[in-house]
Amino acid sequence: MNVISPEFKLISDWITPNSRVLDLGCGDGKLLKHLIDTHQVTGYGMEIDPQKNIQAIKKGINVIQSDLNRHDLCHYFDEDSFDFVIMTQALQVVSRPDELLDELLNVGKQCIITFPNFAHWRNRAQLMFLGKMPETDTLPYHWYDTPNIHMCTFKDFENLCEQKGIEVVARTVVNSDHRSSFGMSLLPNLLGEVALYKIQRKIADKSE
Repeated sequence: MNVISPEFKLISDWITPNSRVLDLGCGDGKLLKHLIDTHQVTGYGMEIDPQKNIQAIKKGINVIQSDLNRHDLCHYFDEDSFDFVIMTQALQVVSRPDELLDELLNVGKQCIITFPNFAHWRNRAQLMFLGKMPETDTLPYHWYDTPNIHMCTFKDFENLCEQKGIEVVARTVVNSDHRSSFGMSLLPNLLGEVALYKIQRKIADKSE
């Protein structure tokens, strides 16, 4: 049985059956395998780790070994090749998130992106009262060994989307256990630890 994480379950709820999906940083292919089995999707995974690629291939996943920092999605796929492009917990580890967003929305009609919120109150408290970089469930690394090179807040991401003519179709804000609350809906940038965004190009921009 393919048991998936709560985050993957939330993502699955946004995926349309029989759609085409590209999963960036797909790891061992667990999410894509789940979507194939439950939503009858077709598509590809992309992953830099060769061992995880092998695990994904064993699951029957079409996977391409590639580094997201190479910005070569358009070399592999045509415009609007996919209904959904998924990128989980990777926005903050790539060298140019702004440029990668352009590529995602070139090959995909909609994108689903998840990332941790640097403005969560625990992070603010550690910076203010301890004077050191935060270490939490969603940011478990030390400052010197973290893969996260572009930490951002929900407001930062939404401001970037506005600058780029990107529409936020849906947003879910959760804690480290991927549960939401009334407080998070009122103060998402303060109380939310992880966000899931579904985005697309604004309609006016697509027609230009």
